[in-house]
Amino acid sequence: MGLSKQLSVFLENKPGRLANVLLTLARDKVNITALTVMDSHEHNVLRFVSDELEKTRQVLKELSIPFAETEVVVVEMRNQPGELAHVCEILAAEHINIEYAYCSAGGRNGKTVGIFKVSNAAKAVKIVGESPNNSARRRLQQRPLRSRQSYQSPGAAKR
Repeated sequence: MGLSKQLSVFLENKPGRLANVLLTLARDKVNITALTVMDSHEHNVLRFVSDELEKTRQVLKELSIPFAETEVVVVEMRNQPGELAHVCEILAAEHINIEYAYCSAGGRNGKTVGIFKVSNAAKAVKIVGESPNNSARRRLQQRPLRSRQSYQSPGAAKR
């Protein structure tokens, strides 16, 4: 659990562009912790967190690929139903907006890693924390999941 830098890479929306970036990073022994790819008509945006930021920057510069850096919160979670929902509820309870989030396919010891772009990263790190004994983790374990209806707009229930 902690703060990290996410890289957003802007790729031309053509076959092989993503593979080229990922293969080059792999050749330079850069491990990708988690990633997401979003498309638009003309370009794709690859967002990812790697284990070696400086080496990743170097590779992207050598490939002449434009990129941007953003601070994100990295949360290691148990890989079980409801865990992601609990983290989101904790952030919501503290009025921290999640701008976007994505997860890894798997992490160490059967855990998964969640990447959160939030409105207040420092506060998010403090309340979610990484110690199983902190108050946020206790709240996470004690609070039941909210019903689906509590997240719907008033008009959505009639549909």
